[in-house]
Amino acid sequence: MARILLVDTNFASLPIYEYLCQSGHEVYVCGGNPNDFMAKSVSNYVELDYSNTDRLCELVEKLGVRYLVPGCNDRSYMACAEVSERFPFPGIDTKRATETINSKDHFRRFAQEVGIPIPQVLGADGGGDVWPVIVKPVDAYSGRGVTIVSRADRHLLADAIKVAQQFSRSGRFIVEEYVEGQLFSHSAFVRAGQVVTDFIVEEHCKANSFVVDTSRVVFAFPESLAERLREIVVLMVKELDLVDGLVHTQFVLRGEDVWVIEVTRRCPGDLYSQLIELTTNFPYAASYAAPFLGSAPSLGATPDRLQHILRHTVSLPVDRVFNSLKFHVSVKLEKLVPIATTGDLVRASPFGRIALLFARANSEQELLHLFQKTVDRALYSVE
Repeated sequence: MARILLVDTNFASLPIYEYLCQSGHEVYVCGGNPNDFMAKSVSNYVELDYSNTDRLCELVEKLGVRYLVPGCNDRSYMACAEVSERFPFPGIDTKRATETINSKDHFRRFAQEVGIPIPQVLGADGGGDVWPVIVKPVDAYSGRGVTIVSRADRHLLADAIKVAQQFSRSGRFIVEEYVEGQLFSHSAFVRAGQVVTDFIVEEHCKANSFVVDTSRVVFAFPESLAERLREIVVLMVKELDLVDGLVHTQFVLRGEDVWVIEVTRRCPGDLYSQLIELTTNFPYAASYAAPFLGSAPSLGATPDRLQHILRHTVSLPVDRVFNSLKFHVSVKLEKLVPIATTGDLVRASPFGRIALLFARANSEQELLHLFQKTVDRALYSVE
């Protein structure tokens, strides 16, 4: 029996943990927050700030870890990549490739060099004739420190840059063209340099303009555009020498034009894996974790009958005390994951969440109706 270390304790990584336990090996988890779900519920928990890679390396040596598995955040994957430079583990990219993907400024330089479509990158003095612009920290997450500057105003731009720097560990930021369109994600599993299974998910950000809170799997996505996305993934795999596993991309679509916004190799958070699994029966969490155990991701099988599933993060645009949810539409709850409890002061997104819910519809038409109600923030009210 080998020892596995899962570098994350958030509830979003629970499906990964459950798969690892089924592998027959001894599974440990580590993270710096003892109040996280798995820190409280898993017996083999080690309290450790894994951003300190020296300490993470010490833990790996102490436990005799054979397999190292990143969780559902960029810092986790980056820490694993740094440790794997010293103690090579299967399924993990090089530190160079990881930095290229995870740092927004590095990725945009790479994208420009190899011809990946991205929004126009601008200087710190703004966009010239290109407005609005969006200012982002290069290494933050969940929409933290992101600001849209709608007009050519150097004071507004300077303020946005200061906010981005405050949320960046390195103090770095990017300014780029703000591209309007529909946000999607493309989750692709790669084997031997080719995409073997992939999914397109429509995503909306309503409580916070930069944080996804409502999503559904899309099956009527134009094949020509899907093939273009696969070509982008294959290009990244080739140019960065990426290992087999998940390549998860967020992109904006307007008409026939695609702009890549973000790329990650870690499992998306907020139980994204469950959206895919409930909708398609594809073993998403297992396919994500398998390469870290030296196995190939699943090819997947087309289910006889696809399910109509909505994923929604219950969150707020402003701080307020949470009492209850009052639903205004009849909902078939497939799964509800509570995060806040009655009486909690829930901070505005992205700093606070109330719950994650998965709802099932009987037909695509019913799902679209439910989805629109959710996007319009008319599904429920927070009391």
